[in-house]
Amino acid sequence: MSSEVGLVGMENNGNNIENTEQNNHHGLTGKKLSWKKLPRNDSLDMESRSFPKSSHASKGPSMSVIMHLAFQSIGIVYGDIGTSPLYVYASTFTHGIKHNDDILGVLSLIFYTITLIPLVKYVFIVLRANDNGDGGTFALYSLICRYAKVGLTPNQQLEDAEVSNYQLELPNNNRIKRASRLKSKLEKSYFAKLFLLLVTMLGTSMVIGDGVLTPCISVLSAVGGIKEAASSVTEGEVVGISIGILICLFMVQRFGTDRVGYSFAPIICVWFTFIGGIGLYNFIKYDPTVVKAINPKYIVDYFRRNKKDAWISLGGVVLAITGTEALFADVGHFTVRSIQISMCSVTYPALVLAYTGQASFLRKNNQHVPDTFYKSIPHPLYWPMFVVAVMASIIASQAMISGTFSIIQQSLSLGCFPRVKIVHTSAKYEGQVYIPEINFILMIACVAVTAGFKNTTKIGNAYGIAVVFVMTLTSALLVLIMIMIWKTHILLVISYVLIIGSVELVYLSSVLYKFKEGGYLPLAFAAVLMTIMYIWNDVYRRKYYYELDHKISPEKLKEIATGTNIVRMHGLAMFYSELVQGIPPIFKHYVENVPALHSVLVFVSIKSLPISKVPMEERFLFRHVEHEELNVFRCVARYGYTDVRNENEPFENLLIERLKAFVAGESFASQRAVLKDEKIEEKMNGGGDDEYDGVEESGDKEKVVVESVEKEVEAIEKAVRAGIVHLIGESDVVACKGASIGKRILIDYAYNFLKKNLRQSDKVFYVPHKRMVKVGMTYEL
Repeated sequence: MSSEVGLVGMENNGNNIENTEQNNHHGLTGKKLSWKKLPRNDSLDMESRSFPKSSHASKGPSMSVIMHLAFQSIGIVYGDIGTSPLYVYASTFTHGIKHNDDILGVLSLIFYTITLIPLVKYVFIVLRANDNGDGGTFALYSLICRYAKVGLTPNQQLEDAEVSNYQLELPNNNRIKRASRLKSKLEKSYFAKLFLLLVTMLGTSMVIGDGVLTPCISVLSAVGGIKEAASSVTEGEVVGISIGILICLFMVQRFGTDRVGYSFAPIICVWFTFIGGIGLYNFIKYDPTVVKAINPKYIVDYFRRNKKDAWISLGGVVLAITGTEALFADVGHFTVRSIQISMCSVTYPALVLAYTGQASFLRKNNQHVPDTFYKSIPHPLYWPMFVVAVMASIIASQAMISGTFSIIQQSLSLGCFPRVKIVHTSAKYEGQVYIPEINFILMIACVAVTAGFKNTTKIGNAYGIAVVFVMTLTSALLVLIMIMIWKTHILLVISYVLIIGSVELVYLSSVLYKFKEGGYLPLAFAAVLMTIMYIWNDVYRRKYYYELDHKISPEKLKEIATGTNIVRMHGLAMFYSELVQGIPPIFKHYVENVPALHSVLVFVSIKSLPISKVPMEERFLFRHVEHEELNVFRCVARYGYTDVRNENEPFENLLIERLKAFVAGESFASQRAVLKDEKIEEKMNGGGDDEYDGVEESGDKEKVVVESVEKEVEAIEKAVRAGIVHLIGESDVVACKGASIGKRILIDYAYNFLKKNLRQSDKVFYVPHKRMVKVGMTYEL
């Protein structure tokens, strides 16, 4: 098969290539083609396994840089969890405070929940599971995919492991047997692979649901404070003002957050200063004895007094840790150390003071629990606090909306989401993206939820389910990573499951109890998203298997290219397809209808690796298809799930330059191999002399090598000058004859409906329209 030949065909030339590198300047200096000018790290090095590993593992940023990032992270990461004091007590005591000591029980629950989940679990454990600095559900899934072959699409290649940041740093200890056993079970079980993918999809859907509910509850809670100053303001007017702010928030998304990004951190810092300072003031003024809530005995007493009601109230307590997933999801924009510093030094102390102060206030003012936050503010600080609260809620909403865009970009790159347009709003920060279709859908959903629910209590019920589901799924994936990759001691794994896992399950049971009171919303939203994602991914895999089963063999390619009815015309054609392991069947369909081929043909596959980023110098992997006289190449353009693909990336020019470097290196290595064979043969026949001994060679034969290399590269340059055309393979799919009703609904209706209403591939890859030709074919799956 051509794929295997192309993959390993150059391995045998490894020594020759090393010799060529020692001869970089000799013989080629001063020529039209200078070896010195060729990129050193091209795909030939990768295929020959002589690619030098990039030194990504540097000493890391200095302490001043870490502190700067820690300050910036305050504005981006903590907006959601920071605005939780707006509504936690109101959502917990929905029916009022029945016993004064219940306040101590809830404060104790809040304190230990914040300490256990955001601080211990995320800051000190989950952040370690980052994927080369990037976090989130897909980061965990990608780590598992790289360690075990659990991907459902068979596009894995040996060369993928040669990418410098692909390898995992695995501990060496005596717990390898248990890890290997689990790995083997995952790889052999199709159900386990599918389950992992579905868990990742569910986690992604829940985070997107979080992106809908965060703006609703944050803005509604902040704007609701205006009733304290103007009691004549009705609930309907509060809802109307909130909807206006939300619409404005989504309308400005297309401008990006780059320009206002630096203002986020100071505002949230002011917010944390205010809530921490007011909390300390209330603690001293009203009831300093609430500090005894640090004793977990009050939690036990709270449950004894209230029983089922206490368990139900956990749905409100869990809102204290909303946005915790952002600690992990946004780590790619900062560093682990910077987030640890900002959480431990600013966010955690401020939140503890805020909740403690509110508890002190409530001990003396039980009747004010529905409006705890604004009632507990000293009167002179009311308006400054109101303004800062509204700004902080907008920032919290902005962070989750941006996070939703990033998550969908990752899903799209892994074939788990339909094609949508990705707009990069910042040339400085590549992670800042905007998706027009998703932005519109989020805006409609936010407006509908705010107008429909009208108050934070019902939204809080829905919000809690989204938050706890994501945390539970993160823990499930993390346990797999602990056992398989980190090879953590089994007692520590069990401790994690018993302590943190059990706490999350208790919270999950509580929020699910409120299913009918708004809790159904994120589950319904996740169900719709997961259905869309699964339909797209399932048919995507079916298409891939079809192309793999019907790919064109090298012999068939030669037969097609050398046919008497085929015309070879000048120029270079790039034929795009999703197939990595061969030449797609759509090419045969094209030639049968258009009997003409360009002088140079490159089959380009856009492939996503289970890593966050692929270094630019390792982007392209080239293979010379058999029958080299045909000038047919295969190129795999490799991207990580956070890599950008936009019109500003010099994709075409970069591909051509790397192709020329690959051709030159391949030709140089093969010619040198021929010279070496001739030298050996001359020695064996008693002829020859020592003129050609060693690595350095000169004279006429060296000129022949140089001229041969120049000729190969000149052929590419001539084809480029004649013109480049982009051939886009567009395959329509239909269910095959005799297919079941379920399969027909899946392919003929559901998938094709999504495809017709979403972006075409040229919009995704940014192919120049003036030089683009679409080639269509129908696959019967």
